[in-house]
Amino acid sequence: MLIVGLGNLGTKYSKTRHNIGFMAVDYLSDANEIRLDRKDFKAIWGKGIIQGEEVILAKPQTFMNLSGEAVSSLANYFHIEPAHIITIYDDVDLELGCIRVRPKGSSGGHRGMESIIERLGTGNFPRIRLGIGRPMERADRVGVKTATRLPISKIVADYVLSPFDPEEKDLLKQILETTKNAVDVILKDGIERAMNRFNK
Repeated sequence: MLIVGLGNLGTKYSKTRHNIGFMAVDYLSDANEIRLDRKDFKAIWGKGIIQGEEVILAKPQTFMNLSGEAVSSLANYFHIEPAHIITIYDDVDLELGCIRVRPKGSSGGHRGMESIIERLGTGNFPRIRLGIGRPMERADRVGVKTATRLPISKIVADYVLSPFDPEEKDLLKQILETTKNAVDVILKDGIERAMNRFNK
């Protein structure tokens, strides 16, 4: 099983909402004592065991919109079918704190997912979407009139590349722990069981 978290390179982006996929893989790495100590296939990755299954944890080292290059390289080298690739990534259409497990689907406009689907030639692979909330929820705190002077595309882009607020840090940790639990259930009991448990 290949488990991939999506994000952007560099310290500038490391703590941003768009990088929650990277954070999830780091969390899985720590929780399962899997060292991410290999750098090739355009990714940082490592091998280990989760729930008795051999897994590869990976963080693509391209920028987000080229994530498919790393995923397809790893999948091709290790002969991993799309059905055995779990992608973890941010979703602005889900409230902060929510996750959604799905066995397949479209990109939903997410550039990283678009790249992966294009390179794999299919959207038939599992994914865990992590809610980061909508930008206007945050704009309400500083005044909607100020925020709405900008085009919505600019608002969304600025929002996903912004760090989590200090008051959101505890909730972020809960999201990452829930993501770990979802991965455990997928590997042990299958994706249907994970959907029934975590898609609320």
